[in-house]
This record gives sequence, C-alpha cells and structure tokens, in this order.
Amino acid sequence: MNTRTKRRLIVVSGIIIIVLIVVLALVGGNTAATNVSVAQALSGEYENKKIQVSGNVVEDSFSTQGNTLTFAIYDPEGDKKAQLQVSFDGGVSATFGNDVTAICTGRIDSSGVLQASELVTKCPSKYTSASDALSVSRLFEYGDEIIGKPVKVTGTVKAGSLTAAGQGDRFVLVDPEGTPEISVTYLAALPDEVQEGSTLVVTGSLDTQGKFAATDVALEG
Repeated sequence: MNTRTKRRLIVVSGIIIIVLIVVLALVGGNTAATNVSVAQALSGEYENKKIQVSGNVVEDSFSTQGNTLTFAIYDPEGDKKAQLQVSFDGGVSATFGNDVTAICTGRIDSSGVLQASELVTKCPSKYTSASDALSVSRLFEYGDEIIGKPVKVTGTVKAGSLTAAGQGDRFVLVDPEGTPEISVTYLAALPDEVQEGSTLVVTGSLDTQGKFAATDVALEG
C-alpha cells in the first residue's frame, strides 16, 4: 500500500467517524427527554424541547376530536391552578380519566401546548367486595323502580367493549354466563388492572336510557 492510498484511507476513516458522531448526537437529541414539573413546563423555558411531564388529569378537561385527545394536567403536590394543556394523537389507555396520573412526553409548541408523542397513565389498584352487589340480571328484575336509585352491580367486562374516557360508553358489564348485559358510563380513571374479562363492582344508578351511570368502579376482590 503506497503513501497516497494510506492517506486516502485515513481521510475516509476520519469522515466516517465524524458522520457517526453527528448521527449519534442527533439520535441522542431526539430520544432523550428532560423530566420537568408542570410549573417548569409552563415557564416558557422548554419551548420546542423534548420533555417529560407528570401530572393529574384536570377533571372533565378532556375531549376527543378524530384521533386527537386534548386535556390538561396539574401537579397534585404543587399549585393546582397551574395547568398544562396537552394534545395527543394516538391510542389512549382505558385507564385514562379524571384525576389519573398522566406521564406525557413531547414538545411544547409556540402556543404553550404540549404536543405529546407518548402518553402513559397510572391509576392506583382498587378492590372491593361484591357481597352486597346485584348481578346484572338481578338489576333488570327490578324494572323501572330501580331507575335513579344508587346501587352496586357486579359483572364481567365484555370482550371488545373497554374504551378510554371521552369515547362513549366505558364498557359493557355482563353476568358470568354472558347474558344479560348493560352499558356502563364512567368518566374517572379505571384501576390499572381492569381489562376485558375482569370482574368488577360498579356503584351508581340506572338511567332512563337503560345505561348504568357509574360513580365508582373497583375490581372484585
């Protein structure tokens, strides 16, 4: 190998190393998110920077248009009046709802909205006894006299019926045999462990439309 060839190899190797360094720097810049509080996110210092913010979903602040979910979060250990607006395009977990902890990763745009590319929700586990709860079939046996009266009902989450808050009925509750069934509406966050086939105890009342308006949902246990 002559001197000219060696020099070319050194130059090419140097260029390759520089390109790799630049690529790694860009990749690292795109994936690393800075953990900040809600207050820090609202300060204006993090516009267009990738950040991760945790907070509780402000009650009834969420709405869905198409595939876009918008909501606000606050710091439960800070100023609850300081609220960060969040926009998220993507699938939303069934645990999403009022006051659930939302871990949002994304960039704040010029209007101060966090455009989240990732959304993770966390809700505390919750169990209760079904000893004093009615089955779905027993609920229907009462007819119109049970409408509007507070009651507990136990049943199983029907396959394919579980949705996130703000997307219509939350789930369908059925007796173990699979019939009858009743649609349940619920705006708050569901326990993390709730999934299709879970046995639940729901507290609420039957409305005039034949749906069960739940004020509390817990796993049977």
